[in-house]
Amino acid sequence: MTNEVKKVNTSEVDGVLTESVLVEPWITEASTAAMELNKYVFKVSPRSVKGQIKRAIENLYNVEVISVNTTKIPRKKRYYGKTPGWKSGYKKAVVTLKAGDKIELFQGV
Repeated sequence: MTNEVKKVNTSEVDGVLTESVLVEPWITEASTAAMELNKYVFKVSPRSVKGQIKRAIENLYNVEVISVNTTKIPRKKRYYGKTPGWKSGYKKAVVTLKAGDKIELFQGV
């Protein structure tokens, strides 16, 4: 019997890949203003829970998360010319970081 060491993927949180929890950062005027208060907004997977989001942010950006607030934005009916359609809904999370921690979202811009 050999003693094999299992490699741990650093982007894995609770058996779920970080990329499947965090979809993208949410960049708007309001979210940019909230960055001054150490609050960052992310679009997240609809199935993700606050604990997964917290651990994903902490592992990916090496910061300490104080709180996570989530909200589900419902889908909306839109008309494309005369054709009705739906704009898909999504889930977003507002993450509050410990004072002094910072996430660099605009690197190289």
